[in-house]
This record gives sequence, structure tokens and C-alpha cells, in this order.
Amino acid sequence: MNPTTWDAPYPIIIFAMFCIVMARANGTYWLGRSITAGLSRSRKAARLLEGRHYVTATRWLNRWGAPAITVSFMTIGIQTMINLAAGVTKMPLRRYLPAVTVGCIIWAFIYGSAGFLSLVAVERLWQRSPALVIALGVLAVAGVAWAVLRKDKPSAVAHQGAAAPEPQAN
Repeated sequence: MNPTTWDAPYPIIIFAMFCIVMARANGTYWLGRSITAGLSRSRKAARLLEGRHYVTATRWLNRWGAPAITVSFMTIGIQTMINLAAGVTKMPLRRYLPAVTVGCIIWAFIYGSAGFLSLVAVERLWQRSPALVIALGVLAVAGVAWAVLRKDKPSAVAHQGAAAPEPQAN
């Protein structure tokens, strides 16, 4: 799904990107709410809440509150966990929705424009040196695999923070 190839005006592309990310972020928030409503008894949900990404997201959320949600849309790898943590901690919608809306607008502009300029750069590099693109791709896949497969043992503090994050103040 490359919005730079869509035959639509730029504002429509940005609006479409906004709708996509808004649905995804809010879906993750409500998944977090459902975890606290009973899914937390499942092993998968428990493992998710003990993971280092979730623990990091919870720390961000506990320290910065709603602005952490907005800022997360400018990062890679923590956005989903921040929205999940907001749901698990039952952040009030009157705080969550403005923060997620601003974050989604920022993300839509990044993804709908500059994010896809990098794909054009990869395409041009492919025309000059397919071997270099393949080598860079292999390195990227290896880096992602290493990050995903790396098993850090959560500390005792991480277990306490992940299992029961503090609810947000109203």
C-alpha cells in the first residue's frame, strides 16, 4: 500500500492514512481494555504484559501521561505498546482521544509523504545496484529477527510494573 502511487489528491491520501492509523491505534487501546476485563488470564496476554516493550511503554505512560501517546507516533516499535498500555491502565477517553488524534495526524503526514520517499530511494538504488539492496535487506531482516528473538529476562521490577500499571489520574 504505497500512497505515492494512489491516484488521489494529497489531502485525500493524508486523510486515508489518518483513518487507517486511527482505527489501528484505537483497536489496540480497546484490546488493552479487554485484557483488563478478563483476557489477562490467558498465557499470551500475560506474556505480552511481561515483555520488555510493554514494560517500557508503561514507564513512558506512567511518567508522561497522554503526551507519551502523541510522541509514540514519531517512534518505531513502541507506538502499539503505548496504546495497549493506555487501554490496560484504563486511561479516560477524554485524555486518550485528543492525544491519539494528534499522534495520528502526525503519523499520517510522515507516512503519507516522507515515509514513502524512502521507497523511491530504494527503487533508484535497485536500478543501480540490486546486490546492495539485497545485502541491505538481509541486514535489516537479520536486525529485526535479532531484536524479536532476543530473550531478555524481565527483572522483578519489570514484573511488578507490567502486571499492574498504575491507572492514570483523571
